[in-house]
Amino acid sequence: MWGASADEHARPYPADREVPGRAMTRAVDVDAPPDLLWRWLCQVAVAPYSYDLVDNLGRRSPPHLTPGADRLEVGQVMAVVFRLTSFDDGHHWTAVTGRRGRRLFGPVAMTYAAEPRAGGGSRLVCRLVAGWPRPLVDALAWGDLVMMRKQLRTLKEYAERDARG
Repeated sequence: MWGASADEHARPYPADREVPGRAMTRAVDVDAPPDLLWRWLCQVAVAPYSYDLVDNLGRRSPPHLTPGADRLEVGQVMAVVFRLTSFDDGHHWTAVTGRRGRRLFGPVAMTYAAEPRAGGGSRLVCRLVAGWPRPLVDALAWGDLVMMRKQLRTLKEYAERDARG
């Protein structure tokens, strides 16, 4: 539950309906408006924004918004191994592992949300639900913590930079 409040962890997200399993919630404050953060969340269709050497075959995730990346379509690839299943434009998107992703990680669903923060700015919240047996999910949780923490911090950095600029 890295960075997430108890309320965020207890709240239902669309990923919860996609895969039965253990839910992990990650979140971070972002000093940028939700609409700008949303555009950065959509960038996950372009690149993973985590450790590029591991997640993106060494290719650098783009440091600037890609025109049109925020025009989502159900079925499109997200974060290399996920397929978009639903979205609420400007608020959240949800994806599940595709065929390749299921071979690598098993059944996993994730929801990324750009939520308004009281007092201004945003909360970037990610719910990950893994449908593996407990010992495997625990191992995934530790690996995910490292990778997703980097991803959320990178998206936060870019959204805050753009909000200042």
